[in-house]
Amino acid sequence: MVDVTAACALRVPDAVACAGLAVGYGRPPALAGLDLAVAPGETVPLLGSSGSGKTTLLNAVAGFVTPLAGEIWLAGELASGPGRCLPPERRRIGMVFQDHALWPHLSVLDTVAYPLRRAGAAKAAARQAAQAILEQMNLGPLAERRPGQLSGGEQQRVGLPRALACRPAVYLFDEPTAHLDASLRAQILEEVARRRAADGAAAIYATHDAAEALAIADRVAVLHSGAMAQAGPPADIYAEPADLTVARLTGPVSVLHAPVSAAAAMSTIEVGGRGRPCRAGRRRAPTSPSPRSWSGPTGPSSAAVTCPASSAR
Repeated sequence: MVDVTAACALRVPDAVACAGLAVGYGRPPALAGLDLAVAPGETVPLLGSSGSGKTTLLNAVAGFVTPLAGEIWLAGELASGPGRCLPPERRRIGMVFQDHALWPHLSVLDTVAYPLRRAGAAKAAARQAAQAILEQMNLGPLAERRPGQLSGGEQQRVGLPRALACRPAVYLFDEPTAHLDASLRAQILEEVARRRAADGAAAIYATHDAAEALAIADRVAVLHSGAMAQAGPPADIYAEPADLTVARLTGPVSVLHAPVSAAAAMSTIEVGGRGRPCRAGRRRAPTSPSPRSWSGPTGPSSAAVTCPASSAR
């Protein structure tokens, strides 16, 4: 387990730090023994298939669920731990929900103004600031509509300015572009990046879209079955996946099936009629342009081989 207390005493504390986190709604737990640290200003996408624990982790950081074990620290303050769980309104978190979570009785304008009112702004000032944010995101014409008068994509778009309005220390995004077309998706991602950079806020961004995750990330955290499968820079996740689960998440071209023959501790992998020696359990540094990096177990059988897409020529 990461010693978060000691780490925070020696340096600027992480915006979010999870240590030994376990969260469950039954058995098995949705998250188990998870460690994750996000620095101030850093964007870390959570990449994983459905059911991997992405939304559960966001809900735990936001304070919507109480962990079974472990700790969650926010800017050096213990938010969740043994005998302690700060309520969501005291965590300086802005969240965009996968299921929209809009109040049916509030207009779009009042929905975006609500977190400002909760922070102590006067009604008129909060509505004025909310209107400005809506105009910046091309949502001004929707200001007086209620959720029942919006399409699914419009409802999801409204969740973003609500999260941005209160200028939180940490943004939590639960697949915020899932129901948007390509042009709107690019617009939303650009606005998120601009706002986050201006505020110096950290962001945790849950997605199952590998291209989106790799495009916006400072680092990527890959979840599988409630555990951390791999975490690191986007290039490392793509070029050096820790296992087949991680490789498959970056696309079908990241996995090749090839015959593997073994002699002592060395394997030979044949792809496209060319043999490539490989030591069992290790990746060789590239020595020629094609192919570049192969890995596989010993044994004269067909094996799944991970490699960067650029290597498969």
